[in-house]
Amino acid sequence: MNRYPTVAEVTESARRLVSRFPGTGRLCRVGTSRAGRPLLMLSVGHGPRHVLVVARPHPDEPVGGATALALAELVAGGDRRSPATDPEAVTWDIVLCLDPDGAALSEGIETATAGPAPSLASYYRAAFRPVAAEQPEWAPIVGRPLPESRALFDVIDDLRPVLQCSLHNVDAGGTWAQLTRDLPGLAAPFAASAAALGVPVQHGTYDALYWENPAPGIHVLPPPGSTARPAAGSEDIGLSTWCAPQRYGGATAIVEVPLWATAPADDPTPHADPARALRALSGLVREGGRQVTAVFERARGLLPAPEDSPPVRVLEWMAEDLYDLVADSWGPLVRQAEAGPRTDGSPALTTAGIGALEVVARRQPLRAAGLLLRLLHAADAPAAAGLHHELDALFTAWCTDFETSLRLRWVPVPAQVELQARTVVAAAECALTP
Repeated sequence: MNRYPTVAEVTESARRLVSRFPGTGRLCRVGTSRAGRPLLMLSVGHGPRHVLVVARPHPDEPVGGATALALAELVAGGDRRSPATDPEAVTWDIVLCLDPDGAALSEGIETATAGPAPSLASYYRAAFRPVAAEQPEWAPIVGRPLPESRALFDVIDDLRPVLQCSLHNVDAGGTWAQLTRDLPGLAAPFAASAAALGVPVQHGTYDALYWENPAPGIHVLPPPGSTARPAAGSEDIGLSTWCAPQRYGGATAIVEVPLWATAPADDPTPHADPARALRALSGLVREGGRQVTAVFERARGLLPAPEDSPPVRVLEWMAEDLYDLVADSWGPLVRQAEAGPRTDGSPALTTAGIGALEVVARRQPLRAAGLLLRLLHAADAPAAAGLHHELDALFTAWCTDFETSLRLRWVPVPAQVELQARTVVAAAECALTP
């Protein structure tokens, strides 16, 4: 398939797989979302050891559903080329969509990204990403209990998986994996798969700035008590669903594949002037956030969504402090760059690492602008049309600058799925090896 499947299509495909492989595949409900939608898990195989796969933890990252189906087909078909996919040795348990409520608010993202070369603008106009406290994997970190999080914790406690794999897209960049403990055999097959499919391996990423980095694109969670954090604003990472398998000796792999590849993603050379670049990126995210927030403030009272709706909560959250939080998180990096060459063994700021931060700086205002444009488009008030026109001009210019500055290249959906599936299987092989 050359496009991402919808949640409904993933569910129907799972039902068909169960019918085609009676006894091998089972589909069950493991929980209910905040809005009453079912949380479904497809289990394939009967082995005593379990690999847990979690699709669509973020609704604006659509690859997981397609990867989930590819993995289920691989195991159900009895592929024994890898011991990890032998259905008599291993049971694969696949949560088909962890955030169906968020996915419902991202309806249209599959159509928006269909075709050989979808535009960045079409993606951000359709994408929805909830506030951190409403993201099921992340909510426990900030102390917000969600039924989706509880359901996943219960599945982990019941299955005690050897490995949990969380399926993610990054909007632009390269591919990488974050691990809750090192899987030493993963780096080679991961790199080989990325090379075979023409996807750059991301050298340095915002999501794991201070994590251990034993191999290109492989990041390992620092030990408990470390001050390292996966991203700005994250605290108490041990409370997340990612770390829950550790109670039973299991590991988690967060597998990221890009929608668009960026030119600098795999460039490990030291950046020529990282301090200046970081200051510019801090200014970029702050100014973009200021401009979106200004339109949002003028749009209050015109929007069709109520004040407590998820889209408005996102805009409020971002306007309150998110842009400054992101920019401020780069302060230590600026000071590091201004101090000159490192003498403590820590890595220099690379071209790839600065490129990854540029993606973050550019996407934050675009996420808010795309969401606000959808709300303004649906508004009946005549003044909303003028605000839509004003914001659309900014949004279009930002998308063009993003595409040009980082030389974005669309990664075909089949390549995204194949890379993610290969990485998950390779991670499972490592985790299952005594």
